[in-house]
Amino acid sequence: MKNKDNNIAYIDAANLHKGIKNQGWSLDYVRFRVWLREKHGVQTAYLFIGLVPKYKDLYTTLQQAGYVLIFKETIMDASGMPKGNCDADLVLRAVVDVFETNFKRAVLVSSDGDYAVLVKFLLERNKLRAILSPHKKDKCSILLKRTGAPITYLDEVRTLTGSEKEKAPNADGTAPGSFS
Repeated sequence: MKNKDNNIAYIDAANLHKGIKNQGWSLDYVRFRVWLREKHGVQTAYLFIGLVPKYKDLYTTLQQAGYVLIFKETIMDASGMPKGNCDADLVLRAVVDVFETNFKRAVLVSSDGDYAVLVKFLLERNKLRAILSPHKKDKCSILLKRTGAPITYLDEVRTLTGSEKEKAPNADGTAPGSFS
């Protein structure tokens, strides 16, 4: 059953990637986008991500899957790894959307406690549908848990969003089974 709400997802790409990777499984971003639309009524899915030129093919694939990419310039940390902190950009986009965009509710994809103030802001305005935590329950920030917002842990919906071979998507790209 498809959810027809006009909801927006705000996705911290680094937090999503690291949370799933640390659990030893892979997220199928195409199936995840379908699941966001069908389960949470997400019409627009903003993916906040650091801009690293060598990943241009990944960016194209994500855009083709239906994500709106919001790039953050990156710098290299001491170990030579790219770093692009997207937290402020995500919060600002969400606040602007509350005041300027006609949408029903927001879905936040992150386990980062830095977003607790955003969650409280959205809750006060009845604009939060759910938090989707890429980390397991014991690794999700206590600051997010204390908000009282509904949290879904992505490992609990792994069969719907993961890239495991035993649950191939249907011919139309949707995940098999019920989303209710």
